[in-house]
Amino acid sequence: MAEISFAEATRTWVLNAASSTYAFRLDEDDAPSHVYWGPALTAAEVGELGVTTQPWWDGFNDPNEGLDELAADGGTRYWTPALQVRFADGTRALEWRYTGHEITGDHLRVDFADRHCPLRIALHYRIPHGTDVIERWTELAGDAEVVRADSASWALPVLDDYRLSHVTGRWAAETQLERVPVAHGETVFASRRGITGHHANPWVMVDDGTATEDHGEVYGVALAWSGSWRMTTTRSSTGRLSISGGFGQDGVVHRPPLTTPVIAGLYTRGGFGAASRAWHDYVRQHVLPHPEELRPVLYNSWEATGFDVTEAGQRALAERAASLGVELFVMDDGWFGARTGDHAGLGDWHVNEERFPDGLKPLVDAVHGLGMKFGIWVEPEMVNPDSDLYRAHPDWVLHHPHRKRSELRRQLVLNFARPDVAAWAHGWLDALVGDHGVDFLKWDMNRPFSEAGWPGEPDQDRLWVEHTRAVYALMDRLRADHPGLRIEACSGGGGRIDLGVMARTDQIWTSDNTDALDRLRIQHGYSQLYPARAMSAWVTDNPNFVTQRSIPLRFRFHVAMAGVLGVGGDIVEWSDEDLALAREQIARYRDIRPVVQHGALYRLRPPSGDGLVALQYVLGDRSVVFAYRQATHFNAPTRPLRLAGLDRSARYLDAGSGRVHSGAVLLSDGLPLTLPKGDFASTVITLTRQDTH
Repeated sequence: MAEISFAEATRTWVLNAASSTYAFRLDEDDAPSHVYWGPALTAAEVGELGVTTQPWWDGFNDPNEGLDELAADGGTRYWTPALQVRFADGTRALEWRYTGHEITGDHLRVDFADRHCPLRIALHYRIPHGTDVIERWTELAGDAEVVRADSASWALPVLDDYRLSHVTGRWAAETQLERVPVAHGETVFASRRGITGHHANPWVMVDDGTATEDHGEVYGVALAWSGSWRMTTTRSSTGRLSISGGFGQDGVVHRPPLTTPVIAGLYTRGGFGAASRAWHDYVRQHVLPHPEELRPVLYNSWEATGFDVTEAGQRALAERAASLGVELFVMDDGWFGARTGDHAGLGDWHVNEERFPDGLKPLVDAVHGLGMKFGIWVEPEMVNPDSDLYRAHPDWVLHHPHRKRSELRRQLVLNFARPDVAAWAHGWLDALVGDHGVDFLKWDMNRPFSEAGWPGEPDQDRLWVEHTRAVYALMDRLRADHPGLRIEACSGGGGRIDLGVMARTDQIWTSDNTDALDRLRIQHGYSQLYPARAMSAWVTDNPNFVTQRSIPLRFRFHVAMAGVLGVGGDIVEWSDEDLALAREQIARYRDIRPVVQHGALYRLRPPSGDGLVALQYVLGDRSVVFAYRQATHFNAPTRPLRLAGLDRSARYLDAGSGRVHSGAVLLSDGLPLTLPKGDFASTVITLTRQDTH
């Protein structure tokens, strides 16, 4: 149970989470100042820290830099600003005045005003039940131009050194994990694209350079926002490190009232593995809309048909998918308007009558009759210039007067900040779902912003925030009106992965790259913060359409089974042997799915080099081990694999071999692996704790 207290004598707030403590205070000028973040302390123990504002020792170095709870620009504060404001008379500096606070269960609100200018600031803190996560956000009200409004500043303790973990990438190569020393000065991670982006992701983790997967303290910060964002680490010569983050586009000015998105912080001990498991628990229990659910095995038609979509072709694929044990059939692009390629039709969301003479209902009914749910691909935020929608409403897209309208993928971006555009999108989506009995939307967004203008609107800058919030509101409204609807977030693959969109969707399309070998690395980076419960992973055809690499079907299945399993190949053309293997692996996945989607993840051997990769999920009495040999060299034998997360005193039955293993031996010496010969060899092992009575 979270506990939040306030010590009047020292004007200090203490937030006690499951096993950690966070504390801050008011300094002599009423500015909120960081005190502590780390292992659990009582309020009395926090009081012993004796934190005071240190005097300047020269005219250039402030010993208190980096300790602000929300680093405001102005005066002699030169640290990375989290809040920059400009008032009507030209005043820029902020002077804090504390006006009160309120503690309501797990939520703390602390209120301030500027001493002279019309601005009010509320700092919010919340501790989700049973976690060590501190959620923070900021509210601004009054009359000012807000040049920058991060959600929070996070001060880390002074460590011997600092190492930064983050992910980088590009289309088809998302979430590549990097661990590097933290540079002195400012290091900025950002997206200026209007979406989360493929090139970086809005989270960082910091340790002292000695943490491993199993040992060491780790501090993490993650932003819940799906538009342009910015996260800055600042390391000074005095040894202080801070992290500041929030939404934001360069040069954009906001007008209050303004509420920033949540930015979450987490302190853990037990290395990067413990940090990931804590983040996964938080996302499953407090972010995802239906944490108790198991995600179904899906089939997606894209790689089988491309834009060549017909009712007969989709029925054939659905019948084959159902015979394999698939639970959700998803028809991808090509079902609407003049959509015979990527050049036309996007925005005209009416059923193509030549392809579906009687509309979608017969196909939906057929899929339901086969015992599967029905899903469909949509891209609501985009329009082709060659479309009836664009010809009728060319003003609906992001654009500037007298500037070229840049096309990417022959698309332009609709301005969802416009109420008429948002209402149009809700109208056709509501009808699509409600009239046809659609169970699942694959919600795509295939290009970043450009020419982000809104001619005729006095405050055009607000579209950078309000577009994303309108997308959120539309998803929220659809889900409220259609409680059975489930949504997958997609943006050209992994361009929209973040805690903000996860709060409104049930799973994430991780990457357009389904090559199993590449997916080992993509999924490894993804797993640092996000859980398998939301990680879509498909089995597709050989050769892979992105890499042109051919990999055995069993290996492809085993990699995809470590997340939310999907199939995306042309299964009508699969051989009887491949169909039999698919049927077997889907049945296997449905058996182990609760452990994979809800269990604790242990990354036993990461995908470094080209050797063995292994991971393990543990839930209750069951454990599932995935082992992948990427390549073999010199006929080297496969060593036993040390497991984790088991009871040393228990015994575990290997369902495949029938052998019973001691938990102590599995943890200390390891599980013997039997892998097929050659490259791309894999196995999935299920262990069940035995009743000792």
